[in-house]
Formats: sequence, C-alpha cells, structure tokens
Amino acid sequence: MSKITGTGLEEIGVPGQSFLRESLTSCTDPLKAIEEFQLENGILLPSLRQMLPLLDLHGVRRLDFHTSVLEELRDRLVAHINEIGQKEGKENERKLKEMLAKSFALVKVKALRPVVMCILRNTSHIDDKYLRILVRDKELYDDTDTEVKRQIWKDNQSLFGDEVSPLLTRYIREKELVLFDHNNLTNLFFAPTPKVRRQGEVVQKLAHMIGTSIKLYDMVLQFLRTLFLRTRNVHYCTLRAELLMALHDLEVQDIISVDPCHKFTWCLDACIREKNVDIKRSRELQGFLDSIRRGQEQVLGDLSMTLCDPYAINFLATSAMKILQHLINNESLPRENTVLILLLRMLALGLSAWVMIDSQEFKEPKLDSQVVTKFLPALMSLMVDDQVRQVNSKLPPDERESAITIIEHSGPPPDACQAYVQESSVASIIAMYYTLHTAKHRDRVGLMRVLGALANCDSDRAFEDPFLHFLVSLLIHMGDEFTAEDFCTVIFDEFFYAGLARENVIRHVLKLLWYVYPKLPTARLHTLIKVLQPTSQHNESVHTLYETIQEKIGSQQEPPMIPENLDYLESPLMSVPTPAPL
Repeated sequence: MSKITGTGLEEIGVPGQSFLRESLTSCTDPLKAIEEFQLENGILLPSLRQMLPLLDLHGVRRLDFHTSVLEELRDRLVAHINEIGQKEGKENERKLKEMLAKSFALVKVKALRPVVMCILRNTSHIDDKYLRILVRDKELYDDTDTEVKRQIWKDNQSLFGDEVSPLLTRYIREKELVLFDHNNLTNLFFAPTPKVRRQGEVVQKLAHMIGTSIKLYDMVLQFLRTLFLRTRNVHYCTLRAELLMALHDLEVQDIISVDPCHKFTWCLDACIREKNVDIKRSRELQGFLDSIRRGQEQVLGDLSMTLCDPYAINFLATSAMKILQHLINNESLPRENTVLILLLRMLALGLSAWVMIDSQEFKEPKLDSQVVTKFLPALMSLMVDDQVRQVNSKLPPDERESAITIIEHSGPPPDACQAYVQESSVASIIAMYYTLHTAKHRDRVGLMRVLGALANCDSDRAFEDPFLHFLVSLLIHMGDEFTAEDFCTVIFDEFFYAGLARENVIRHVLKLLWYVYPKLPTARLHTLIKVLQPTSQHNESVHTLYETIQEKIGSQQEPPMIPENLDYLESPLMSVPTPAPL
C-alpha cells in the first residue's frame, strides 16, 4: 500500500485515508478490500506489476518500492517545474498557476510537498489565499522557501521582524566577541577588509532574505535605525553599510539604483578598501555632500549612519592623522588642506548620527573652524615634540642637551588640546587616534602626555569599545612600562578609572590585566583587583573573567605569550598614502 494516504488526496479526487478507513470499516473481507485498493491505487503499469512478485522474493517491501518510484518521479517533476520557472513569458506563468491550483491541496502531504513548494518558488506573484494558509500552519511556513516567504513578509512586518531579529542579535554578538575576547590578540576588530566583512553569514543571509524587494530592504533599514536609536550601538551602522554593499556585490539593481546613499557608500567603501582618498574620490564624496538639496535632507540621516560605522571613523581619523604628518613635514597649515577639511566634515556628520536621527532634524553639523585653526596646530606641536625626542634619543649622549630637549618637549599638552577634546567630538576622535599612534610606536612620554586628557572626551568617546579594544591591544605590547608607578598612574588613575562606571571599560581593563599583571607593582595589582571586582549588576562574563584572573594570579601562572611582531596590530589603514589636495 502506498505511503501517500494523507490529508489533501481526497480534495483532488485520489482515495486517501478517509476512503481507506471507510472501506475497511464497511467491508466483509478486509484483505480483499486492501488488495482491491492496492490494484486501483498502485502504479498503473502492467509491465511493472509483473515485477512485484519478484521484488517480494527479494524481500523488497512494497512501501520501499513505491517510495523509491515516488522520489524519482518527484525529482523529475521538480526539475521540469524549475525549467518552466526559468523561462519568462505569460504562457509559462499561466502553466505554473494552473499547476498550483491543481496541486496546492497536496501541500500537507509531506512526500509531495516539495513539488508544491517548487511551484510556489517559481511563481512570481502568489495569490493571498495560498499565502494565508502557509502563514497559519507553522510546519508549512517553516518548510516554505525564502523566495515565497518574501511575498508573505511584504505584508507582514512583524513576522519579518521575527525572522530578522535573531540575525541582528547574532551580528552584534559576533562583533562584541571580537572586541571583548581576552584571548584574542591576532584577530583584531579593524583587521578584516570591507569585502571580507560583508561576506559574513549574517550579512549574506539578510541580503538573500531581501532578494530584490525594495519594501523588505526598507524594513531592514527601519529596524537598524530603530535599534541604533534604542541602544546607541554603532554596529548597527556598520551593518547598514555592509548590507548595502553586499547588495551592490550581488548587482541587485532594483535596490541599489533607488538607495540615495549607494554612490556615496560605494565611494567610501572603495577608499577604505584601497586605504586611500585620491583626488577623484575626494571630489566625488564632497560633490555628493554638496549636492543634497532642500527637501532631500533626510538622506543625511542614512549618510550619517554610514559615516558613524566604526570602520568609517577609523579610516577618516587615520587618514587625517596621515595628512597632519604630511603637513608637518611640509611646514603647512591644516586650513590649507582641502582633503583634511573634507575628512573632518565627514567625521562631524558621522559623529552626529544618533542626535540627528533622534531629533529628526536633518542638517549637516557645522565644523567648528577653531578645531582646524587652533586644536589641530596644537596637536601638531605634540607630534613635533615626539619627533624631536625620537631624534634626540638617537644622538650621541650629552646629558645637558638631552635633559633640555626632554624638558622642552615633554611638558603638559597645550591648553587648546585639552579644551577642544572636552568640547568637540571631532577633536576627541583625532586626539584618540594620535594616542593610538604614540602607543603603536611605544612612545612612553607621548602616550602619558595625552592619555589622561581623553578621560574628559566629549560624549565619552574614548570609552567606546573599538577604541579601547585597539588601545588595550597596543598597551599589552608595552608591558615592561607597567613596572613604573608613574606610567600606571596615567593609564589607570587618570584614564581607565574615569570610565569604570561602564561595564565595557571593566572588561577591557580585565583583558589588559590578563597580560600585564606580572609587571605591576604589588600594591598597584592589589588595588586593581579590588577596584575591578564586579557587582551583581555586572554581566556573567565579567564575573567569569574576573574569577579566572584571580585564580591565575593566585597560582602564579605565567601570562599568555604575546607575539613579538607588531605587524598584526597594524590597522590596515595605518599606512594610508597621503591624499593629494583637491
């Protein structure tokens, strides 16, 4: 007897479970009734019927035989339907709709469901009556192909949200895993290229779920804006840019041709990928910003999210640092470099993303001219001091001259530096990246001069995860400096302690402690252990790491090996070629 005796057969005129139940309960000879049912509903090929006794002799059950024939015929039918679906034209669409009308009743028959689902998948517009049935039955909905679900999601935003939400949660978790993993010293946050990042499973799955649907794409963007507003988590900004560029890679013209941010995001992505802002691209970026007309200001909201992406911030700030070095070498002023002004302008727009979207006041923030005329020259003076000390360290020893040089070029940073770091997010970011520059070059004096000032950064920018992740990775390589109390005073007392009310800061300091604790003075280590002790309000992962470190210190275990080569710490943008002026 065939296995296919489920719900739906009677609806298309094939005897099924109900018919068989009726026959067996009303007949006088059940065995004869079964035999008649088999003859009438088995494979109606005389040549095959003669083979059945032979199969019986070989111990092949009728169910296995019928199932194998069914699977073969089903696979051939599915292949044929796919061929029809690949051909365009009204006639093929009509054939598919006819097949769907005749076969949809069988969708609940598991053995035949793939045929029905194949027809649905190849039908460009499915009637609501079919979609409603699929949505009401969880098993059917789960078995439905993404191509069909897209047609359901278009008119069911909450259902689409239920599908997208776990992916967004997973995306954030994966980012945070890289940022917080205390064992991770090689797979750093800024290391992957844009192309590699958007090949990630979550981004690709979202792109597949959206397909070519502008409506679904808009829904995802709305989810990202809402979550960014609710959490202030900048990783949603990264995903906004990565998703658009994934659709660009897939050449989904239906979407990228109507997204007003596409050309700007594409151009910025190319700059990040090539680690350079050349003349052509800087003009394109500036031209796009300048071309936003009245009535189109809302585009600035999405543009600001693109520029708020930590990878974009990293690129803009590192490129600006490269230009400042170029200006020092050529004895030029920041105000004279148009590319630098453009980079700062884009930084200002990116750093204002949350406020802009929250207030719904879509207006490009005006770059404070004094950041260019006062703050940057003051910061450049620090960079010159660093160079003087570096050159002095290579000269023949002369105690008097050396002492004068160190005194003259090692004092507190200029007032303008400290003042603008507190007042301007753009100044804060540039100062933060200058700090990373000093740490990368293991410039003890340079780092100690500026790090304390970052504790008072505008909007607490210096306590955000991407920066702390990079800073801690660099500090770990300055482990020997932690033997000195004056260095510890700056690193911990002046900087990290100012942010310990934030759980993420505790996690980064614990990572630093994981590697440098043997170098710390005993009193300093005891103080840190006491200060970093988590409370009941802290995440379980913080408690776990804290307890692991305590055990490690108590058992006098050696800290993990730190790679000697610093190349892996090099953000791919640290070697950005100097952009030419516009």
